[in-house]
Amino acid sequence: MIYLAAEHFASPPQWTWYILFYFFFAGLAGGSYVLATLLRVGGDVRDEPASRIGFLVSFPATLLCPILLTADLGASWSRFWHMLVDVTPGDTGLILHYWSPMSMGAWALLIFGFFSFVSFVDAWLMDRRRRPLLPPPVGRLFNIVGSLLGLFIASYTGVLLSVSNQPVWSDTWALSGLFLASGLSGGAALITLLVRYRAEAAFSLDRLRLADSYFSILELVLLIAFFVTVAAAGQAGRIVPWFPLWIVAVIGIGASLLGFRPARLRPAGGGAAVVGVAMEATVVSVLVLVAVLAMRAAVIFSAQ
Repeated sequence: MIYLAAEHFASPPQWTWYILFYFFFAGLAGGSYVLATLLRVGGDVRDEPASRIGFLVSFPATLLCPILLTADLGASWSRFWHMLVDVTPGDTGLILHYWSPMSMGAWALLIFGFFSFVSFVDAWLMDRRRRPLLPPPVGRLFNIVGSLLGLFIASYTGVLLSVSNQPVWSDTWALSGLFLASGLSGGAALITLLVRYRAEAAFSLDRLRLADSYFSILELVLLIAFFVTVAAAGQAGRIVPWFPLWIVAVIGIGASLLGFRPARLRPAGGGAAVVGVAMEATVVSVLVLVAVLAMRAAVIFSAQ
């Protein structure tokens, strides 16, 4: 049996840190929104403070995405709109190519931005005036629709890479799921990290850490699948030089799995015990977020 390695014809895109952080914040934006929706719809009423944290951080993270994407283009801010609207004289109109992940991603980012903005305002009003922007039944339905878009935002960057003709990226089927699991894990870690600044949200620590551990298990499985499929395509040599970043990613996944101890998240002891638990959750959350960034950096730069 003769093994034929994959052939690649496209030139490397030479992406820089702009795209790296675009992928990073897209994952956090979608992941935070999805987690916030799950806490609001499927959780206890006492999960509402943590849910609002998720909505409050999702919109700023979403807002950074078109800024970073446009900065990578090296042109004026109008270039982002050129992905949505054809400005060619005599041929103006909307650009909506359902077969193009780039086109669908730009539109999804715009529409998700609307959902995350409305949810941001709703959470802000609840914090300041205890009065939601939308009636609760309407708001929950709105959040569910927004979370479906959030899942797309967190995963489509992996699809964007997979459909390219670049080595590593096009040699595996695991990138979309890997980026989604990583984004959800990062979203849970980000909300957990911010819970320390809102005491009433501490009730949700168990749920957040448990969710993070489940997402990390899925991420680890998909990471193994990524390594196996890339190696089978004869491209292992491209990912080996980024070994330190892969180690950082694995450390973050391991910290999430080992750091979840439900009995310790809401200890029965005094203030010192509570502070210790908060510090442990903070350290684990930071490691997870660094791992999310490291994994994306290793994937992006290994093909260039």
